[in-house]
Amino acid sequence: MEGGYRPSKVFLAADHGGYDAKEQLKAQLQAEFDVVDMGPENMNPDDDFTPYAEEVAKAVVAEKNSMGVLVCRSGEGMAIAANKIDGVRAALVWDQSVARETREDNDSNILSLPADHITTDEMLAITRTWLTTPFSGAERHARRIEQISELEDKTS
Repeated sequence: MEGGYRPSKVFLAADHGGYDAKEQLKAQLQAEFDVVDMGPENMNPDDDFTPYAEEVAKAVVAEKNSMGVLVCRSGEGMAIAANKIDGVRAALVWDQSVARETREDNDSNILSLPADHITTDEMLAITRTWLTTPFSGAERHARRIEQISELEDKTS
């Protein structure tokens, strides 16, 4: 494992566009992490991403040291929706170096994956890297995260 970091829980969800990838990720990650599948339970082309992003985001904020993984076609909608919840730092990630950087520098707590643009094997490698990379704790990074929190306070 990268850096030895482990979240307390991993909340996982998708919309219809990411359903198959979510199921494959869940099957692979359950042996390594405490994975909580937050839906959907089946493939429904009418599923919207927003309720799933909100549910995962609220769970991550409520559960100390937990992390969330969201999957949709582009990853963008899930990240945008999750970032509306105070305390969430959702990142759209497409490779392992970005996954590592968004954890080390930004202490991201939700990973958003683009099912239409990367393979399931790539998603799995990205997710493992992201889940096991700790926040650097560097003063400049902590200061910037505090500034993000202050922006949330100003707009709430």
